[in-house]
Amino acid sequence: MFKNLIIYRISEAWQPDLVQLDQALAKQQFEVCGATQEQSTGWVPPRGEEHGAMVESVGGHWIVRLMSESKMLPASVLSRKIDEKAAHIEETEGRKPGRKERQDLKDECKLELLPMAFTKQAGTWVWIDPAARLLVIDASTQGRADIVVTMLVEASPGFAVALIDTHNSPQGAMAAWLHSYDAPAGFSIDQECELKGTDESKAVVRYGRHPLGIDEVREHIDQGKLPTKLALTWDDRVSFVLTEGMQLKKVELLGVVLEDKPDENGFDADVAIATGELSKLIPDLIDALGGEGRTELGAMPQASALAPSGSGDGSQDPIYEQAVELVRAENKGSISMVQRLLRIGYNRAASLLEAMEHQGIVTKMDSSGARKVIG
Repeated sequence: MFKNLIIYRISEAWQPDLVQLDQALAKQQFEVCGATQEQSTGWVPPRGEEHGAMVESVGGHWIVRLMSESKMLPASVLSRKIDEKAAHIEETEGRKPGRKERQDLKDECKLELLPMAFTKQAGTWVWIDPAARLLVIDASTQGRADIVVTMLVEASPGFAVALIDTHNSPQGAMAAWLHSYDAPAGFSIDQECELKGTDESKAVVRYGRHPLGIDEVREHIDQGKLPTKLALTWDDRVSFVLTEGMQLKKVELLGVVLEDKPDENGFDADVAIATGELSKLIPDLIDALGGEGRTELGAMPQASALAPSGSGDGSQDPIYEQAVELVRAENKGSISMVQRLLRIGYNRAASLLEAMEHQGIVTKMDSSGARKVIG
């Protein structure tokens, strides 16, 4: 059920209410794309049952599912259609369309082609642990997780989160574990890792299905290369790849766990097994990284906190200029990057990016959760 984990801490100010959340998500229910609609995102019943609940509780763990649909319109097809219309204008009117007119032609062609385009759907599992105040998203990219969090924040008043932050950085910890070939208690080092140079060369060395307790790995670390990925196993029960950004990828429940699986199959059993194991793995991993660094989510400045969505008042935030400088330097308009590097909560980072959007510094968030830096 969960193959990738992006983990957030939920603010203690949020009061969990299963019924209220279910009703709120029902108002954001998924609908397939309309004829000229490029993409659509919304919540679906996790059990896959028509008219089912939007939030399912299994053993106190809440499961929700976000569904996205997008039209597949190849750039080459759109470009050819634009060229055909531009050629027709040149032939009939004796002039070449300018840049603005070509943009208008692009919009026109897109509207003509979208009704004929194929669609693709992608679902994302979301796990909320109200007791532990954890939000866990099964997303392979941070952008996809940003979309999920944004929709949860819009649906549930007071819902505020921050990416899990540890005293020791995952990258520094992984380097120490590899150099000594000594994993923390309860964990073992597997046979996959990626090391990346910190100099201008940005050289990358990858090991797959290869023992890592060798001098060559230590030499790479001594030369300044740092781990960006490291495969680990927890308690002989769950294997995963830890990344420098505190994401868990390739999560797999091992045989000993599956042997303990109850006879009944289906949604409840899958949720119980996955959450049962991962709810123990996550705190152990946080402890292995020196414990949690952020004990509480910092409050947003009052002006930003009271600003209605879409007002762009994140520009009044005292760290707004610092955030703009960071986004321009990294050439990346990512909510999670701003949150992680400035060590602030998700909601505050989102407000900052929204203000940058209003001021023409970044684009709107696209279907993958990404924004382009344009100013």
